[in-house]
Amino acid sequence: MANAAPWPAIHSERAALAEDLAALTDDQWSTPSLCAQWSVWEVLGHLTATAKMTPYKFVSGMVGTGLRFAVFAAKNVAAETSGTPADTLAEFRSVLTATTSPPGPVDSWLGETLVHAEDIRRPLGTGHDYPMDALVRVADFYKGSNLLIGTKNRIAGLSLRATDTAWTIGSGPEVAGPMLDLVMAMTGREAGLDGLTGDGVDSLRERI
Repeated sequence: MANAAPWPAIHSERAALAEDLAALTDDQWSTPSLCAQWSVWEVLGHLTATAKMTPYKFVSGMVGTGLRFAVFAAKNVAAETSGTPADTLAEFRSVLTATTSPPGPVDSWLGETLVHAEDIRRPLGTGHDYPMDALVRVADFYKGSNLLIGTKNRIAGLSLRATDTAWTIGSGPEVAGPMLDLVMAMTGREAGLDGLTGDGVDSLRERI
């Protein structure tokens, strides 16, 4: 997977998420996700909007919202959640194999898929066996990027080490744990810290 486009993994993970969400109750759909102020339903709306996005739609939408990404994203989420959760899930299923996306590195959309899926699953208590090669690829992308979520700055001066695969980066106080928890913490999810240990965890916590 390292040298190939990650679309097969994106499609597979979208499909797995859709299956996990098929039987949610209304209360579960309204569960707060790990993604700031969005419910499980709204995160799925965001994933659906992203899968439908094209560079032209992204640029024109950003211009239309005064280049305010948060406003642009919220507008798209509102559009995708204007009906019922079942409607949103049906729309998501219709774009499971889409290869359109906003402008930017394609690895960022793999990260978007995995991280937002866990934003949904973890509050619901739904476990999932994410492909390790996909998690590593996402971590390798985020470690050198400040795109939108500021991972490069967040982990500066720290040593990160996965305990379930051969992956380490950086130097300094150590943060160690499962690859999934590292990815979630790298992307600013405080819940990811729960599975991490080391003398660098407190420093990382202060940056989230």
